[in-house]
Amino acid sequence: MARRILDFLSCMCGKYVVRINGKTYVRRETIGEGGFSTVDLVEEEGTRQKFALKQIICHSVEDERVALTEVDNMRKFQHPNVISYVDHDVHQRRDGRKEFLILLPYYPRGTLLTELEMRGKTKNHLSEEAVLDIFSEICEGVQVMHSAKPEPLAHRDMKPGNILLDQSYHPVIMDLGSMTNAVTEVSDGRQARRLQDMAAETSTMPYRAPELFSVDLHSTVDQRTDIWSLGCLLYALCFFEGPFDDVVRRGDSVALATVSGNIRFPTSSPYSKGLHDLILLMLRVDCRERPHIGKVLDIVKRLQGKAVSEDRASGSRTQQV
Repeated sequence: MARRILDFLSCMCGKYVVRINGKTYVRRETIGEGGFSTVDLVEEEGTRQKFALKQIICHSVEDERVALTEVDNMRKFQHPNVISYVDHDVHQRRDGRKEFLILLPYYPRGTLLTELEMRGKTKNHLSEEAVLDIFSEICEGVQVMHSAKPEPLAHRDMKPGNILLDQSYHPVIMDLGSMTNAVTEVSDGRQARRLQDMAAETSTMPYRAPELFSVDLHSTVDQRTDIWSLGCLLYALCFFEGPFDDVVRRGDSVALATVSGNIRFPTSSPYSKGLHDLILLMLRVDCRERPHIGKVLDIVKRLQGKAVSEDRASGSRTQQV
């Protein structure tokens, strides 16, 4: 892999460009920013094909390890609901730090978070059929992670902001940098603290499972951390934001809110009891009472059948989005 001593963007004939493994890409605009990375819309010179370019500036050897892990994780999966890998390169900056450049497909519709924020302004709910269709595909993407070999993997940061939407509103899971081995047997305090610290760094607080806020000794943490996050995500699909987002806005303790087990639905909810019950099942405080992803998908499929049957019986066609 080429390692060049240069700043990420160079100016050539008035254009800001980056070279990745011999190909030249022209930067058009910044489309996303996070605590550890920036995402730009770029075009390949010549073909003008659009891509998303994720740039991660590494401040330590550990940062480099995390960036490499994200690339390796993307290479593991070929699934329509998990983001695909296009290319990557590593540049060495003039200040001595390394910069990882990860080239990804471009989804002009953006994230599920953007879609829900837009709908929330006018209280434009998705139909139940649309909610279930989107959620089932997200679960199918998660299922390939949870059944990975030789070790099952957990995403650990499932949230609307990490779900891209293609032109037909099919969801694509992104940001695999938080992904880790799903099952951890917590045998001592040092291991518990490390797992807790890792969750604090990589898992978004209002979507973080309660067992990751305070990791118990002699406990088992497994794939069902993602089931909790998916329960919050399903709630957001229905009501525009997760059940604990308001807790963050008020400045209250999310950790205390999650262990309370108090999940409330708006009185004006347009969704079925079956959908409410699925959310509650996924948001069981005791992780041992939560279903695994296969069971979640079974329930979703049954609810999808009911949603379609009820729609046909009413003589109307459900608007998908």
